[in-house]
Amino acid sequence: MEMSALKRPSEDADHEDGRRPHPPRTPRIRACAECKRHKIKCEPVDNEEKCAKCLRSGTECVPYNMNQRLLDEDASWKANASVQLAQLRSAVHMLLRHNKLPKLEDLGESSPRPQSGQTLTISPANVVSENGHTTMVMPPPMDMTRDTSVEVERESGEESGLVMAPMRSLYDLTKIRNLRSSVRWKPNSSSVEEDFIAQGIVTLTEAEELFKRYMQDIRLYLWAGVLFPYESLDAVRRQSTLLTAAVLTISALHTPGRDEALQKCYNIFVSLTYSACLARPHNLDDIRALALAAFYLSNLSWKLSGLAVRSAVEMNLHQSFQKLMRGHEDQRDNTRLWYALYVCEHQFSIAYGRPPIIHEDVAIKNIDRFLDSPMARPGDIRLGAQVTLFKILTEAYTAYGSDPEQPLTEPDFQQLRLFNFSIEQWRLAWQARSIDSPVIGSYPSKGVVLYYHFARFQLNSLALRALPAPSAATSESLSYDRREAANIAISAATSTLTLIFEEPDLRKAMTAVPIFTHTMVAFSATFLLKMAKTWGGMAQVQSPELATEPVGLGLNFNINQVLSLSRRSASFLEKVAENLNEKHLIRHIVHGINDLLNRLGVIGTPSISVAHSFPVSNTSSAQPIDSVNATTAPDYEAADTTSEYNMYDLIGSYGFGFDETFLGQGASTNLDFWQTEPF
Repeated sequence: MEMSALKRPSEDADHEDGRRPHPPRTPRIRACAECKRHKIKCEPVDNEEKCAKCLRSGTECVPYNMNQRLLDEDASWKANASVQLAQLRSAVHMLLRHNKLPKLEDLGESSPRPQSGQTLTISPANVVSENGHTTMVMPPPMDMTRDTSVEVERESGEESGLVMAPMRSLYDLTKIRNLRSSVRWKPNSSSVEEDFIAQGIVTLTEAEELFKRYMQDIRLYLWAGVLFPYESLDAVRRQSTLLTAAVLTISALHTPGRDEALQKCYNIFVSLTYSACLARPHNLDDIRALALAAFYLSNLSWKLSGLAVRSAVEMNLHQSFQKLMRGHEDQRDNTRLWYALYVCEHQFSIAYGRPPIIHEDVAIKNIDRFLDSPMARPGDIRLGAQVTLFKILTEAYTAYGSDPEQPLTEPDFQQLRLFNFSIEQWRLAWQARSIDSPVIGSYPSKGVVLYYHFARFQLNSLALRALPAPSAATSESLSYDRREAANIAISAATSTLTLIFEEPDLRKAMTAVPIFTHTMVAFSATFLLKMAKTWGGMAQVQSPELATEPVGLGLNFNINQVLSLSRRSASFLEKVAENLNEKHLIRHIVHGINDLLNRLGVIGTPSISVAHSFPVSNTSSAQPIDSVNATTAPDYEAADTTSEYNMYDLIGSYGFGFDETFLGQGASTNLDFWQTEPF
């Protein structure tokens, strides 16, 4: 009793003598693991996370009691969550203020519907856009999570082995999910309840009308629907929101008077494509969407074709043919998609004069084995024809390159004859195999003839690449081989235009074919007009007796025929444009051909009757070049002070100069829809 009496005053001495109490000790539940292992007392240290023993030894102070660990982890998680929540709230306030939307405090539980005249696009988590203008991109956090289940390996269909791709080996070592070399196909079954149609951005009735238009008037012209294997809107919505948006955008682009629907669908497609750029591909239908849009959306074609190819390779589509040959019949559709991507990517690589990504792999070399199967369809034959044609054109690109300042040498023409022979053989082989359709008539077989003429034109026009401007001094510089190739190019360009005018099924198809076919017409007409200006001299037009004579240097060229074909081209395409949206590329082509005729000073050129779509041009049919109003002329006139056209800017490389030159001549409108390229 005495000892306890003596101890009690000492314990309360700080209260009796008025000294300040000791600071509160750090709360701890029992001893730490280190002190527990040494069986000593765990002494907490004020304002320190470690105990005295761990501070002295420099070891990690880990609570032995599991409850303490949970408390520490919970406190850390809450601190991080509070910081992230504050950041998200600040970002939301900024976005709402930028888009002139109500404050966060004023919003209810449900998001507001788009107001009249306002297009509020659905977008992925890292893209926010309104009326087609992206306002902010917040990248997702870097994902370095690991796969922990062996079932993932089994589902991927990949077997481990001694020889493998380096990144596959790295994945096997680290199990980091983003390093996987393949992705499984995963349909999005909930997309119908969450997509832009369900949200009311595009009404179901409007979507059904656009879908019907696509199915009836557009789908079959691209290899009998190889890129779109669905028969109903509901079916495609359940598989891919991106493919749904692509189809509706294409349909609206081919329907007059659907400007608002076109802009809404286009905004949605672009927003979804943004997220696809850095995300892992989810299914094959998303790749179909990118390829399909590349064929029809001229301002996105190059970017979309490349993105589609890289996504397809990531899903190992380049291996589908080998798997099909080993008996995996479920790989047939994947192989079809790979062939379609080959054509898409090579069309635009050649059109832009750029090297392609896909090389001639085992699938391309052995396409006949694919077509020999009893499972082959008529659309496969048409697709195979395109694949084999672009094999030839790509070989020519490899042989001659795209340097605009590199003319063909005399030995090059021997190889050019071999390419011409290959094109002839191609037509003989594929025109007979392309069966006519009860819906689109003779378009399959006549389309082969159209591509035949255009391929010959494109190949042989290289004979004039990088040549000096013609003059009396150069009259003997054109060798027989060069003149022969140049005459083939002139004949083929003329045949390209004539075939379209004279074949009813081709005329009918021009409202639904991809932009590459429209480019054939535009490039052929432009080439012939520039030949007339550069090699023939437009002064001959005023003398009928001279206009029917061939131009100098031994070229078979009739200027009156060229002018007639060019006028017919503009008139025909103008009628085609009446059945398309005003933002379709073909309206730019019509304006470009007519304006080129006017700029060349051709008497009797028809006035531009689509002037309501092209307010910048108001030239009359007989107006000379010098009297064109410089304030209303297209931008490219500013640099053309001499009003002279140089034909070499279009045939200076293997490609068309599709973006830099051709579209620069045609795109003289102020349509915001095509001027803002989101990539």
